[in-house]
Amino acid sequence: MRKVIFFMGASIIVLTLLTNTSCNETAARSEVKDSVQLVKRGEYLVSTMGCDDCHSPKKMGPHGPEVDMDLRFSGYPANRPLSSFDTVTTKSWYLFNQDLTGSVGPWGISFAANITSDATGIGNWKEEQFIRCLREGKWMGLPDARPLMPPMPWQNFAKLTDEDLSAIYHYLKTTKPINNNVPAWIPKR
Repeated sequence: MRKVIFFMGASIIVLTLLTNTSCNETAARSEVKDSVQLVKRGEYLVSTMGCDDCHSPKKMGPHGPEVDMDLRFSGYPANRPLSSFDTVTTKSWYLFNQDLTGSVGPWGISFAANITSDATGIGNWKEEQFIRCLREGKWMGLPDARPLMPPMPWQNFAKLTDEDLSAIYHYLKTTKPINNNVPAWIPKR
């Protein structure tokens, strides 16, 4: 009788371990699948919402400017000199540089940020910073920071769900890191 009870107890323990292992493996596979889907959703949103338009330097292609995939999402190139512009025109017009990564207008001169996974981009940002940046229009997502400058349409992105902002963040964290310290905003003088 003792042997039967011992055998039944051992069997229950083994079955429990096997079941828990199987459940843990299923949960881990589900987490990976959810993570992959989250990144794919972020890639879709970034691609359809025009992030490349300003945050990716361009090169001239057969049909006009096209994204330079080697510099994708790296923002205004730090080593590029600032072009001259007509300050009278910028009182009533917004002007962009040749690849749309820099702009000038009544607010001064602004430069598209590096949003790659590099430390000079959003590589060291926490998700809450990223969400604050797009939801509240705060530079680098810092609570007491200056506002984001035009033409960044953060007011449109502020309407996205937390899930969509999280997906964008997770996708951008998977991008190729590109070291590029974008120049600081130059206020109107």
